[in-house]
Amino acid sequence: MDGIQKQMLEEVAGLHEIPAGAYNIRVNGKSEERNTTANIDIVTKEDKSGIDIFIRPDTKNESVHIPVVLSQSGLEEVVYNDFHIGENADVTIIAGCGIHNGGDQKSQHDGVHTFYVGKNAKVRYVEKHYGTGEGTGERVLNPVTVIEIDENGYFEMDSVQIKGVDSTKRVTRAKLGKDASIVVKEKIMTHDSQTAQTEFEVDLDGEGSSAHVVSRSVATNQSEQIFLSKINGNARCAGRTECDAIIMDEACVKAIPQILANHVDASLIHEAAIGKIAGEQLTKLMTLGLTKQEAEAQIIDGFLK
Repeated sequence: MDGIQKQMLEEVAGLHEIPAGAYNIRVNGKSEERNTTANIDIVTKEDKSGIDIFIRPDTKNESVHIPVVLSQSGLEEVVYNDFHIGENADVTIIAGCGIHNGGDQKSQHDGVHTFYVGKNAKVRYVEKHYGTGEGTGERVLNPVTVIEIDENGYFEMDSVQIKGVDSTKRVTRAKLGKDASIVVKEKIMTHDSQTAQTEFEVDLDGEGSSAHVVSRSVATNQSEQIFLSKINGNARCAGRTECDAIIMDEACVKAIPQILANHVDASLIHEAAIGKIAGEQLTKLMTLGLTKQEAEAQIIDGFLK
């Protein structure tokens, strides 16, 4: 890999060097490097682009890195990755995609990730998207995440996009069994004329299942954001969806939360708040010697932490 590719790999996956454990590093449409372990196998799909990741039951304290890097202007791809997590496993999966576009053609990565989480299994999934490059071609990322969680399974998803992506549509769908739970934390920042759309839909089908979806975003310049979330309570369950956004300049933010109770013991809550940075916050920081721009940057950094 060249210097640009290594820099993007560090941005999206925190990798300064080849990681320990299982990994598949994809560069410009091809698998660049791969490693498996005794408990985690990675197999190339035969019918379409992508991989199958098999995690054995009872696997503990292991990780899987599957970052994607695009540095070839004009490259467009769709990749399908399926994760099969065995019963009682406890693993961390680190994904993410970085696009460096130095040309005038659109570069696009669409990743479809499907998770089958076994009984009593725990998964922490980290996904970061990042764009860079001085070219005029668009940097487009459209991730789709599909999650099925068996009895007493747990899935935590941290999704971050704070720089350089011109257009994105992020779709997450989940179905939960008995006593299963999911926590989703999203952070997005848009600038210039970028657009970002997020769609969450969670089906709480099992007794005692729960979901907590939290989105924090900042929209600046002329960028546009749409946040749609839907929680379907189909059994005795608990669900909460939250959207908190800061709007600046001439940006536009839409929040459309929806909760649907199909069971008398479904306990569901939604919250949405959109507003500008409070004047007293700016004033307080500026009295400490910061310029207005520095104060805004500090407030935004704290909001997105």
